[in-house]
Parts: sequence; structure tokens; C-alpha cells
Amino acid sequence: MAARANVSIATVSFAFSRPDQISDKTRERVLVAARELGYMPSAAARGLARGRTGALGLHSFDLLIDRPQGREPDGTVTAPRGVSLPPGESFVPWDDASGDYLVDPRAFPLYVDEVQRGFELECRAAGRPVMISSGSDTTTAVAESAGRVDGLAIFPGPSAAVSLAQVTLKMPIVLFSTPPAGDGHHRVLADNAGGMRELVTHLVRDHGASDFAFIGAVRVADYRERFEAYRETLADFGIRTPDTPFDDSLLGEDLGYTPVLAALRDGTLPRVLVCASDQLALPLLDLLAVHGLRVPDDVIVTGFDGILAGRLSTPTLTTVRQPLEAMGRTAARLLLDSRGPGSDAPVVARIGTKVVLRRSCGCSDAG
Repeated sequence: MAARANVSIATVSFAFSRPDQISDKTRERVLVAARELGYMPSAAARGLARGRTGALGLHSFDLLIDRPQGREPDGTVTAPRGVSLPPGESFVPWDDASGDYLVDPRAFPLYVDEVQRGFELECRAAGRPVMISSGSDTTTAVAESAGRVDGLAIFPGPSAAVSLAQVTLKMPIVLFSTPPAGDGHHRVLADNAGGMRELVTHLVRDHGASDFAFIGAVRVADYRERFEAYRETLADFGIRTPDTPFDDSLLGEDLGYTPVLAALRDGTLPRVLVCASDQLALPLLDLLAVHGLRVPDDVIVTGFDGILAGRLSTPTLTTVRQPLEAMGRTAARLLLDSRGPGSDAPVVARIGTKVVLRRSCGCSDAG
């Protein structure tokens, strides 16, 4: 192409990467040659030459939830899919493209969606492209994502620790919601303990509650921190609680709420159900309504995270709001500011939370 445009190879490179370094006339001559030869700059080749891609990555372990598109005449729920189009211009009817359905905010936006938004906004402000990837439970998923970017932020997942232990990633890494460890990776965490202490204190002092149960599996790091703070705060008020959660339901598994149902049958359901996340609390509200219990008159239910669905549920959900967009922005900033693998001391950024009081605990909506 340099020969076709009668310029140097460096000038061709400047025409695409640094156009301010050459004249408009010279750049136009290069672009004409590119069109004639069908040339397109290769980001992959440029990345190999420079040893970096310029992109930052965000990796999740299948935390996204597909939302239903609608129901077939037999009642079967159909999920949205891409539309198959014939060649040429096509008109796609509404029913084929989207369907007449209500988007369920319990599926979007969630924790992962809001964090991703913050990450992308911060990268966009810095002029850096973002690669979004998802991984299964294979130990190679993280390594494959890392091979395409200059830095990687990773959501928690069932195989995250195993994946990171089995590969050497020569780039800055940021982990969300993962306890600090001696691995040299940065962390971005929410103040789980502070938020839970504030919530439990409100329930005891302002509602006179003394009969509590915790819903959520403590094998999840965030849930474990919340449960420990829940127990410690109740102990400060002289309220004894079991060493294990009342119900260890976990997202991604069958939310059967078996202990809750057993307590309903026996008439022994605790007065206050403190859920480890909003996504555990919202289906529980539905379950209690089906069994004729009124929230908050018969039982108080609270969540944690502050997703949009909690503002729209019936009743609205008292929760602890995580600074989700700020967490995404902070992760991106840690990657952007990194001087390279092994050159930065690991940073643990723990960002504050806020209790949001709504009707599910008996308060008026506060936001």
C-alpha cells in the first residue's frame, strides 16, 4: 500500500494511528490506496506488535439473566433470540422482534448490569475499548479472556479462585466481591458489614424486632460477610442467633426456600427475614403472598444490593444499596492507572453502602 500511495511505510501507519502527524493531502492519498487494495488496519496485529491491545476486559461467570419474551398458546415461556433475516431490506413485525411482554426488573438491571455500566462509562471517558466476556466453570475461561486485553476485572463465580490459581496473568487484575488474599490482585468491595449493621440496628431499635432469620448461603463471600455482621449486631443487642443461616438458598440454584416453607407449615416463621440479596428477597415476597402472609404486617422482609426491582415490588423492598456504578468505575480506574504487572501494590477499595427504608419493613418509601 505504501508503494501504491508513493509514501513510506511509517506514513501509512501515521495515516491511521496518528493522522495529525501528516498532511491532509498525504493522508487522503493513503486512504485512496487503502480503498483500492481493500486494506483494513488490524487491531490484533497491532496488539501483537506492541505487546498490548489497548482494551480492558470485564469477565463474568454467567451472572446475566435472560428475560422472558412472552408465552406460547400452550403457556410455554419463550426467551428472546436474534431475528433471522433474508437478504436485502426486511421489515420485522413487532411480535417477531420483541413480543408484547413486560420486562421483568427482577432480571434486568441487576448487580452485574449496574457494575458493568460504571466500568464501561469510565473506560469510555478514558478512550479505551471494553471487551465483555463470560465464562463457564472451566478453568481456562479467565485465561482466554485475559489473552485479549491489557487488564481484566472479574466478577465472582464458582470457578474464579480455581481459574486464577491455575494460570499466570501478566496484567493487572481487579476482583469484585472477593475477600483480600495474598495473590497481588486488586479488590473492589462494598461495605457489607457496615450496611448490615445499620439495617439490623434499624430493625431492632425502630421496629422493636427480636425474632430474626437470615436467608442466604454463606459460601458466597458477600453473603458470608453480611451474615457475620448480622450475627454480631444482634449479639450486641443481646439477641442470640444460630451459627448458620435459617435458609441457605443460593441464586442460580433451585430457590425452594424449604426451611421457610417448613416454618410456614409449623407456624414458627420468624418475624423478620433478613435476605442476603434483593434477588433472594423478591421471590420470597411472592412466596409469602401465595401463602396468605402480609408483608410487613405478618412478617418483615429485607434485601441487600438495591436493584431497581426492589423499588417496584409490592410492597417496596427495604434494602441496603450498594454503590454498584461506583464499583465498576473504581475497577476500571484501577486498571487504567496501573503501571504494569507487578509494579503496583494491590489496592483493596471498600466502598460505603446506604440503608434504604421502604414498606417491606413498615417504613414509608425513602427512595
